Amino acid sequence: MAELMTLEEVADYLRVTKKTVYRLLERRAIPSTRVGHQWRFDRAGVEAWLRHNSAGFAASFLVIDDDEAIGDLFKDTLEEAGHTVTATTDSAKGLQFAKEKGYDLVFLDLKMPGMDGTEVFREIRAAKPEVPVVIVTGYADSDLMMNALDNGPFGVMKKPFTGSDIMTVVRTYLRVGLPVTS
Repeated sequence: MAELMTLEEVADYLRVTKKTVYRLLERRAIPSTRVGHQWRFDRAGVEAWLRHNSAGFAASFLVIDDDEAIGDLFKDTLEEAGHTVTATTDSAKGLQFAKEKGYDLVFLDLKMPGMDGTEVFREIRAAKPEVPVVIVTGYADSDLMMNALDNGPFGVMKKPFTGSDIMTVVRTYLRVGLPVTS
């Protein structure tokens, strides 16, 4: 049996406003069924629509992590999905990349030699406040994490993680193919 969602549930699922869902309905851009005076959305149909609309979208990612294997996991996972990835084990070089180039999402290790992730995050936030940052850490309860919170909102990926976890974060943050509305 199909799992049906209400308009409010689909808006929450897609992380958009109800107004955006109505606009998608007006354009007949999202699969839906009218039941009486209400719209219903088949979850599997919405997921297929999301996959279809995200096909061909290539996002650009920056990975700053002193563990080269972590950078390789991000590169392998994201490049296989058609995205571009810049990975560095040097926090100062990563900060330079973040300031000079446009990235759709930055993955940043919290505990790094030299300039730690908290300092890099503060500098990225000052230079490019619109860029979403995901802190990658095995120390989610550390003082470094508390210090990072002083510099604004960010996502958290707790180590260890898999390529599937990476793709889940990417879909959550970028929600490719959706119109942006306020």
